[in-house]
Amino acid sequence: MTDSIRLPAHTLQPGTVALPGSKSISNRTLLLAALADNTCEIKSLLKSDDTDRMLEALDTLGVRISGDANSLIVHGSSGAFPNKSADLFLGNAGTAFRPLTAVLALLGGDYHLHGVARMHERPIGDLVDALRIAGADIDYLGNPGFPPLHIGEWRDNDTRVIPVKGNVSSQFLTALLMALPLSGEAFTIKVVGELISKPYIDITLNLMAKFGVNVENQDYQTFYLPADARYHAPQTLHVEGDASSASYFLAAGLLAGVPIRVSGLGKNAIQGDVAFAAELEKIGATVVWGEDFIEVSRAAGQKILPFDLDANHIPDAAMTLGVVALATGATCSLRNIGSWRVKETDRIAAMANELRKVGATVVEEEEAIHITPPAELIADARIDTYDDHRMAMCFSLVSLLGVPVIINDPKCTHKTFPTYFDVFTGLCR
Repeated sequence: MTDSIRLPAHTLQPGTVALPGSKSISNRTLLLAALADNTCEIKSLLKSDDTDRMLEALDTLGVRISGDANSLIVHGSSGAFPNKSADLFLGNAGTAFRPLTAVLALLGGDYHLHGVARMHERPIGDLVDALRIAGADIDYLGNPGFPPLHIGEWRDNDTRVIPVKGNVSSQFLTALLMALPLSGEAFTIKVVGELISKPYIDITLNLMAKFGVNVENQDYQTFYLPADARYHAPQTLHVEGDASSASYFLAAGLLAGVPIRVSGLGKNAIQGDVAFAAELEKIGATVVWGEDFIEVSRAAGQKILPFDLDANHIPDAAMTLGVVALATGATCSLRNIGSWRVKETDRIAAMANELRKVGATVVEEEEAIHITPPAELIADARIDTYDDHRMAMCFSLVSLLGVPVIINDPKCTHKTFPTYFDVFTGLCR
């Protein structure tokens, strides 16, 4: 039997949670610092499975790194990794696998990239197609369109306009944006179709600018990268707290009706998932925004309102609303979430399966989910987590709705938040 944790029906006391560093910012920053022509000190880096995979890969590629997660020193390799041949295991870390694929393709060499079984089911074909147009030598070692990959020597074919599909994962565009400046040439990237998860592109562009490369963005459809670009790191870079991880505690403040504050990010955060707090405000939360914190509570007598939300702008944090829906007393809908299908698991199917275990009626569509809460939740539902950290953290919130819940494989949270259950239960009375 899988390991599990039983969470009794909880009430919360007011509290503050110091967030771990953002996964999205941490892995982008590590890669950009590794490619810079100087040394960068990174503070408050996330310590998790995903960042461990990136750090291991950079070490294998010959990048010199010292210190620890609180203060990590990355000695940049001036845009060319010392080791031109490597076997890289990247687990299920999309924020490592996709950008490294593009960077290694631009630099050229003899590289084997692979991961866990689920990583080999997550599509990468749109990125590979775009890189091949630019001159990459990439072969599929398993099913076409999916990892594992072999990357060979770069053959510049003088094509400077690169199309990439935008409707599967914004990480493909992020990977191209981060890699193409290494060529020294000017490039134009044209997004084919509607770009999903635009706020994650904003993170990429913001960090690239901090490292000295400014990209012109025209309506998220065309991106112009300058010639003769090089990455030059800031002397010190602080990683914001993870806004997606904040969503569980912010939702807890709404559900429990007590002030819960998260520290490490605030009203000027660069992560799009901070918009989750604004969505909570629309359905009954009281939200206080500070320079370095966000606090959520709910006024006495204020009901939690049902919602019908286009969640394309907050795809990861929106999962948390799937459990919040159980407290609304009416049908709730999350739409435009097709990207859930190609995450750590098929999150639409997984959320539907597990919400039904607690008694909800769920209608699943290709890019949407509709959730009707039951008159009474089922106690001690055993929630499967599908090796997906966000499934475990989302369903912990069921314990705030008056019933105990059992979470299978709670250690899957090590992907982004290894101490999650200690922190969560620490808020309980």
